[in-house]
This record gives sequence, C-alpha cells and structure tokens, in this order.
Amino acid sequence: MARRPLPRILSSGSAQIARSREIARTAADSATDVLHPLITISRGLRKLAATARAKWAATPKERRGPTLFLVAACLVVVALVPYGPLLALVALMGVAAWRGHERPVVKTGPDDAEVARLKGLYEALVPYLSLPEDPEPLFAHGGDWSAAFADHAFDEDGRLTRLRISYPPYFTDGEPAARARVEQLLHAKSGRGREYLFDWDEEGNRLTMRVLPALSTAIAAQRFVTVPGETVLGFTDADAVQRTVPVQASDGTEDAPAVVWRTGPRSTEPHLLAVGQPGSGTSSLLRSIALQALPYGDVLIVEGSGTGEYACLVGRDGVLAVECGLTGALASLEWAAHETERRLIAANRARQSGLAAPEDTRRPLWILLDRPSVLGHLAAADGRPDPQDLLQVPLRHGRAASVTVVVAEQFDCLDALTETVRSHTRARVVLGPAAPELIGHVLGAAPHTTPVPDVPPGRGYARLGAGPVLRLQVPATPDPYDDATSAAHRQAVLELLPARRTAETAAAVATAPGSAPEPDLDLDADTAPTIRTEVAPAGLPSPVPAEG
Repeated sequence: MARRPLPRILSSGSAQIARSREIARTAADSATDVLHPLITISRGLRKLAATARAKWAATPKERRGPTLFLVAACLVVVALVPYGPLLALVALMGVAAWRGHERPVVKTGPDDAEVARLKGLYEALVPYLSLPEDPEPLFAHGGDWSAAFADHAFDEDGRLTRLRISYPPYFTDGEPAARARVEQLLHAKSGRGREYLFDWDEEGNRLTMRVLPALSTAIAAQRFVTVPGETVLGFTDADAVQRTVPVQASDGTEDAPAVVWRTGPRSTEPHLLAVGQPGSGTSSLLRSIALQALPYGDVLIVEGSGTGEYACLVGRDGVLAVECGLTGALASLEWAAHETERRLIAANRARQSGLAAPEDTRRPLWILLDRPSVLGHLAAADGRPDPQDLLQVPLRHGRAASVTVVVAEQFDCLDALTETVRSHTRARVVLGPAAPELIGHVLGAAPHTTPVPDVPPGRGYARLGAGPVLRLQVPATPDPYDDATSAAHRQAVLELLPARRTAETAAAVATAPGSAPEPDLDLDADTAPTIRTEVAPAGLPSPVPAEG
C-alpha cells in the first residue's frame, strides 16, 4: 500500500513554531538592549530604597524626628535653588545607574590553583581506587577528575573543606584497612592540622569528606539541666546527638549538643573508663562528674597520683572521703565493697517482703578512682592486695545497688588495669592526642574523624556502650586552688562546691544511730600524703553486710 503524504499543516507546523520562537527570542534581545538603561536605573533605585529602609529601621526612635526634619529642610533648600529639582533628579539617576551596574562576582568553578590541587588528589587516588583489569576505569592516570569529584569547596587559603568522591563498586569499602589507607591519603593531601569527617556511603559508592569546626571551649562547669541519673560528660557536634541543653558560655547563653551518660539501675553502661595523656583533662572530667553527682548522691574519691587535684572537695557535704594514700584507699574501697553488698541484701529483703527498697540503698554512691596503677604498684611493693581487686563487687553488682564506678588512667598504664575493670566499664572516654589505632583499641571502634596532634585540655572522643564514637569537649572544670586557673573558671567551680561540714555536723554524724564510726586510717611513712574525711556516710547503716 502506498504511503499517503502528511497534510501540509502538519508537515510545516514544526518549522513555523521554530521560526516563531526565533523571532520572539530576537525581539526579546532587542527589547533588552533598548531598555537596558532603564533596567539598570530601576535596579539601582531598588537598591537605594532598600538601603534607605535599612538605615531607617536601624535609627533609634528618639532620633527619627530630627532625621525627618533634616531631610525636609534639605528638600526645601533644593526646591528653592535655581534648577535645583532638575539637578537633584539627574544626580539621583546617576547614583541609581552606578548602583545598578554593581553586580556581585559569582564564582562558577574552581580557579587554576584549585584545579591543580584537585588533579593532584585525583592522581594520588589512582593506585588505591583502580584495577588494571578495569576496561573503563573511573580513576586513571591522566583521566578526567571531574567525573570522580563533585561538590567540592575550598577555604580562603585554597585548601579543601568539602569533597564528594565517587569510587568504583569493586573497591573494598567494607574493610577498615582499605578505608584507612584512603582516609590517610586524603588527610595528607588536603592539609594536616585539621579534623576531617569521612562519611562512607557503601550503597551509593560515594565518600564525603568535610572539615569539622573545632568544638567550643567556652563552656565551663555549671549546673546543667538534667534529671537525677544523668551526667553531662561534655559537648559534641550538633548533628551527632539529638539532645541539647541550655548552657552559659563566655559569649552568652546557647543550646549546646551534650553527650549525656545515664547511670542507675536501668543503665546499660553503669561504669565509665576515661583514658588520656598527662594534662589531657581526665582529672577535670572526674571533677565535673563529682560536682554533678553531689546534689543527688555521695562521692568517694581515691587519687593515686597524690597531687591534691581534689583538695577542693575535702570536707564538703556528700563527699565521703578523698584518699591519696595506699592505706586509706584500701580501707575506703573495702568499705565500698561491703556497702555494695549491704545494699544488695537490704534491697533483696525488701523485695521478698513486698516492700520498696530502703531509701539509703537508693541514694547513688559514686566511686571515683584516679590513676589506680600507681596504687597498684605501691601495693605490689608492700605485699598488699591491688586496690582494683576491691572494685569487683561494685563493678559487677553496682548497677543494682546504685553504685557507679569511674576510673581514670593514662595510656602508658593501660596494661595495669585488671580484666574486671576493662570488661565492666562499657562507657569509654579518650582525651588528648592519640593515634587512631590506640583510640579504636580503647573505645572498641575507630573514630570517623582524623585526630589532630594539638588539642586543648578536655578534647577527645566518647563512646557509650555500642553506640557511635562522638567527638567530645569536657566543660572546663580546673582545680580552683591551682594558680594557673583563670578567675572565671575558679569562681565557676567554687560556686558549685557544696558547703563544708562543721564540727557539730561531724559530731552528729559520729553519734548518729546506725552510722559507722570513722576508721583509723594511719598511713605508712612511704606512702603519699592523704586527704581524708569520714569514710562512712551520714545516716547509712554499718557497711558490714548483714547475715543471711
């Protein structure tokens, strides 16, 4: 069958539409050229009007009347001057045309230096993200870097701040070693001394790298808005946690994202281990925890270094003891073990009788142990038991007895920690500069960022149980008796300290029914000086467990 030709109106319709579009485009371009001066002046008038409105809004109310009078006087003078209105109109049009021609320079792509940096980074990634068997490699020497790199941004110094990389599907992004090699290369080529976050999208075969801003160090010790059983370890990135707390910083009040550690009978991570280098801020972390725990519970502090970091807490309400020597530490920790057993027995008897647990068994008891390795070394030299052995009962049964243990140690003494301490402290904090492998060994998972060599005190990482690794900045809680402490930080810590016990209060505690007498903790001559208060808390029964 012969094919019939299309009607004329259908065959020539597309050509007529194309010609109509061309005519309309030409007319629009011509109108734009003719009306360009008017468009420029209109744009300038809009800018002048916006500037005038902004200045008027910024003018205080008491000065608006004199300003209006001055403007009216200027208009009267212009109207009275010969050719004044015409000259004013010409000047206004000139200023508007000048302002209308001003357009911000929009950067449409990287400059030559940035392109050279991207090319160098692309060439450096070729050995890691390519295979010789790939017929169409995404990464190849002399290849197109724009196909692999997207969403890149640079800072004022020309260094990368954000980059999204597409990599081939055969790259082993599920292996930590392969990831670490790529991250180390990107860190070295993009500029050291900054903290980078690497976000691996294994499903989409993309890696996003961005520079993280430094965490704020302007937050000092203060009363945080928390409930009993919650402790603020520090503050982290805004997109890392879902909870913020109002804080008073040096530059005003703000809502800061907080790393909140929950303790108590329903906590999954009832005990904490903090590790760091000397001067990294582990003692500040323990002081911060003690100040937050004192309004709701009792605190027992054992300091192995003997430097008096916790002297400000001696004799305060709620502070049971501050021990710096071996004899006092052993006696205090032995009391804590008996107290834990007593609480368990009392709570069990109450449950068997169908009653609520006694009040003294529900009041939180905090055991803060700083540098236990030093005390363990002294105990081994003196033939005494390691103080860490006395922590077995509080660590294993502390959650049911409302007993929380916090241990702080340095990296070089990690091997001195007993297996019981390591296995029951599932909340971990690492402070100070450290290698990623060492941080991953302590936390159980490597951080997603690159640690920097120079960090302020209190900066590090935290991981609660099996949760993610979070960046952490501990609130500044220095020793108020240290001469190097600033006046603002010293005053912030002193305002949080409870009142000191008076002699009448101590006598009442010693003679209270059911209270344990203060043990005689005489120190040996070769031990560190001890700062003590009474060991048994006020109002609690004898720490010796009941029969039964």
